Amino acid sequence: MEAVGVNPAFWQGKRVLLTGHTGFKGSWLTLWLQAMGAQITGFALDPGTEPSLFALAQAGQGIDDVRGDLRDLGELFATVSEAEPEIVLHLAAQPLVREGYRDPLGTYSSNVMGTLNLLEALRQVGSVKACVLVTTDKVYANQEWPWPYRENEALGGHDPYSSSKACCELLAQSYAASFFPASAYAEHGLALATARAGNVLGGGDFAPDRLIPDVLKAWSHGEPVTLRLPQAVRPWQHALEPLAGYLQLAERLYREGPAFAGAWNFGPSEQDMCSVGEVVAHLAELWPAAAGLKVETSTLHEAGLLRLDSARARQLLGWRTRWSLHDCLRHTLDWHLAWQRGDDMRAFSLAQLDQYVGRS
Repeated sequence: MEAVGVNPAFWQGKRVLLTGHTGFKGSWLTLWLQAMGAQITGFALDPGTEPSLFALAQAGQGIDDVRGDLRDLGELFATVSEAEPEIVLHLAAQPLVREGYRDPLGTYSSNVMGTLNLLEALRQVGSVKACVLVTTDKVYANQEWPWPYRENEALGGHDPYSSSKACCELLAQSYAASFFPASAYAEHGLALATARAGNVLGGGDFAPDRLIPDVLKAWSHGEPVTLRLPQAVRPWQHALEPLAGYLQLAERLYREGPAFAGAWNFGPSEQDMCSVGEVVAHLAELWPAAAGLKVETSTLHEAGLLRLDSARARQLLGWRTRWSLHDCLRHTLDWHLAWQRGDDMRAFSLAQLDQYVGRS
């Protein structure tokens, strides 16, 4: 059985532009699209970590691997014009909250101007039928309330990263209304949506200032992990979960147009919205080498409570999460230990993808 709603036959031969293909989520999505036979053009900077999932899983095999900066409109426009994509999946971003504090100008430049340049390129190139712009669960004006946020809640963003992503949502709304309105769909032929996912986990994430990479790095060296906000609640999920949502959404945009435009949440089930401390404790049960933890007070603002309501995706797309938090952590740890053993990580990653979609 394939993952609910993800149709490999649809993607066979489709021309896809994937920005951010060298990143963590982008690498997993590249592998998935490869497995379904899509014709992929990737546009991104070099991988941001060493090692990287992109290199270890040899995700660049068989794709048009273009290295470029979204802030360079000329370079981006040339790539889009040459590729003539039918579908665009925009994942490229500066994705870290704490990096946003360290480099706010770079964060806004990459996330806001990069997205604006992409939208402008799409406006000028007529081949694109469906575009999914990936933002984040942190685009909401977080009130620290106990119920999940729905897509029609107010946008906001206390920190530079969250604010930059809320700006991307506003850009998408503006371009959709101004240049890709539903009333003129027969003329422009492009349906545009944004996707807001929770905190993603999974094998091959080596980014600093992310919970599981920091935990695994510390414990691999026999050191306790330092937690900044152990009580903070986040919508945890394996990276493949929202990626399945992006693929389902893109297909519906392609087939049915603006009926599936707008914003979409892709978050985990209620029971998997756990605190940071609970996630680390759960991972410690799976790995006997765990070296414990300590708490360090942070002076930087980060949301304490954040939940997503994904009812729209469940009801209209038929999207469902397949892996519980336990499954997610087990597969993440399995990947990490396989890498430490020196396994073939392309084969291992593809095998995990097969497990997710139910082929093994």
